[in-house]
Amino acid sequence: MANVGLQFVASAGDGDPQSRPVLLLGQLQNLHRVPWSHLRGKLQPRVTEEIWQTALGTLNPNPTDSCPLYLNYATVAALPSRVSRHNSPSAAQFITRLVRNCLPGGTNRCILMVCERSEVFASACALARAFPLFTHRSSASRRTEKTVTVEFFLVGQNNGPVEVTTLKCLTSATEGVRLAARIVDTPCNEMNTDNFLEEIKKVGKDLGIVPTIIRDEELKQRGFGGIYGVGKAAVHPPALAVLSHMPEGATQTIAWVGKGIVYDTGGLSIKGKTTMPGMKRDCGGAAAVLGAFRAAVRQGFKDNLHAVFCLAENSVGPNATRPDDIHLLYSGKTVEINNTDAEGRLVLADGVSYACKDLGADIILDMATLTGAQGIATGKYHAAVLTNSEEWEAACVKAGRNCGDLVHPLVYCPELHFSEFTSAVADMKNSVADRDNSPSSCAGLFIASHIGFDWPGVWVHLDIASPVHAGERATGYGVALLLSLFGGASEDPLLNMVSPLGEDADPQGDMERDCKRRRLV
Repeated sequence: MANVGLQFVASAGDGDPQSRPVLLLGQLQNLHRVPWSHLRGKLQPRVTEEIWQTALGTLNPNPTDSCPLYLNYATVAALPSRVSRHNSPSAAQFITRLVRNCLPGGTNRCILMVCERSEVFASACALARAFPLFTHRSSASRRTEKTVTVEFFLVGQNNGPVEVTTLKCLTSATEGVRLAARIVDTPCNEMNTDNFLEEIKKVGKDLGIVPTIIRDEELKQRGFGGIYGVGKAAVHPPALAVLSHMPEGATQTIAWVGKGIVYDTGGLSIKGKTTMPGMKRDCGGAAAVLGAFRAAVRQGFKDNLHAVFCLAENSVGPNATRPDDIHLLYSGKTVEINNTDAEGRLVLADGVSYACKDLGADIILDMATLTGAQGIATGKYHAAVLTNSEEWEAACVKAGRNCGDLVHPLVYCPELHFSEFTSAVADMKNSVADRDNSPSSCAGLFIASHIGFDWPGVWVHLDIASPVHAGERATGYGVALLLSLFGGASEDPLLNMVSPLGEDADPQGDMERDCKRRRLV
């Protein structure tokens, strides 16, 4: 699927399934609402109305089902008819699975996605996850370029045609999802810190932004002891990189801070042979921030937005950080290292401190593949959110349902948990004393402590360790979530619609209340 181009169109037009294979996808009750007059041109002469109605009658989704309409050239697939309150109404995970399993082969294919307008964004991002870009299979270079054309048929309220602006937004968002997944899928012998910086520079060039880059010995000189300490043993030096979008009329400053550990051996607290494979994915937070930043700026972002990338390779070598070493972080606090495999929180502590002190951020969100315990706490599909704001906790959960990147809260209780990091010789240790005491919450609290638990701004931590991949493939998780969560600050109508914040703003007195509306709280 690496050579597949994804196109979103208002109308895919007519085509014989034998020359343009087609997948029709949606909830069964919605598929029944598609008139035959809309399907005729995509299915005839191979599929008659009688065959179509018969196929719908055989579908019994539990939770999904599919039925071939004509050999392997035309298929109809049904999503779950209902989902639980902790799932997305779009059933996004099932969309990705059905497309992977049911989309017919061919160089020019069509997907007709049947859903409500509120589910378009999540459905498009789910479709994108089915078409990863990275591959090094030797046969890939011999394959011809393929195209998948996606048309939405809207049912329910507000079921008119899909606007051009919506199609543009879907293109930007899905390109961001696939960019993030490609970076995460790429192994460290290619996606080292040097090449990750090149990816950042490419996005900057595309947007007309020159990144700020601090790396290697300059990190040490300027006090970034967390990033420098983690990455100093690697051949490719660590870096802090920042992309900044600062439009006129901005009323707030937002910083997205991404963990970009391009490979995590565990350092001297080294991982075993079964736990180290897959650690190329430890840059998933930074990859998602990059993909989301590009899409957000392209679609028009009304406030100051900074993407902060904390890049390092946690390697083993003569210069590697040792357990018992003490590092001075950018916050001014000292950290005694008792586990070199708890490195993500060290680089993020520097990143959020920089966002607070140098960028003057009102809202700081860090995104990271931080703890294996996240998968135990909230599972494979839901990221874990930890935040100092009850409203933003609820907003993250709602944004996840709106966009398909699911989220569930962790316990936020620093007065009970932060004592896990007590050190006799430094301000704190970097790993907990008791690994049975909410370790994912504690890991997030370590990051928050470097801006202070009494910091008046909004701090959000998203641990995406498990949902960043499905099996051996990256999902591009986090791109859709950031676009939805901050959709209220976008000029794009679709992102406004999927945003969980700012929906109930009073339309009266816009001039006086614009600041509070745009602050999304």
